[in-house]
Amino acid sequence: MVTVEPAEAPRWLSAGELQAWLPIGGLLLKLPAALDAQTLRDSGLSHFEYLVLASLSEAPDRTRRMSELAALANGSLSRLSHVVKRLEGRGWIERRACPSDGRYTNAVLTADGWEKVLASAPGHVAAVRTLVLDALSPAELEQFGEMARRILDRLEPGDARTAFPA
Repeated sequence: MVTVEPAEAPRWLSAGELQAWLPIGGLLLKLPAALDAQTLRDSGLSHFEYLVLASLSEAPDRTRRMSELAALANGSLSRLSHVVKRLEGRGWIERRACPSDGRYTNAVLTADGWEKVLASAPGHVAAVRTLVLDALSPAELEQFGEMARRILDRLEPGDARTAFPA
């Protein structure tokens, strides 16, 4: 996590910077809310719950360490633990000791969890297309992805390239 130190004298935003920043700030607030509303409405899942299930669905053997899953879903281990407990209660995830290192716990997507991801993914993909992808040309989308990776790298150095390769 990057620490932002106050500058000796504030570097106020120029008119151009402010004009660019305001819609970015709006996007940061409105897009997560729109995605959360879609997954709740269509699948009965929060967007975070969907990201957890989807991350497991893409992993080898549909299994990930809890710490890795928290990083991919952009949540704390504590938040993830609460969500996984709820998803376990629904029969979509199981927690198991890591066979290669018993100090770690793995989250494993169950067959019912796999079915939930398959049922939920089309609505999520449609929302992502409608809200983001269809608004951009292929070149803009590539640039936007690269810009997002650079900003994420400032928040968690080295993490963005691993979690979100180009």
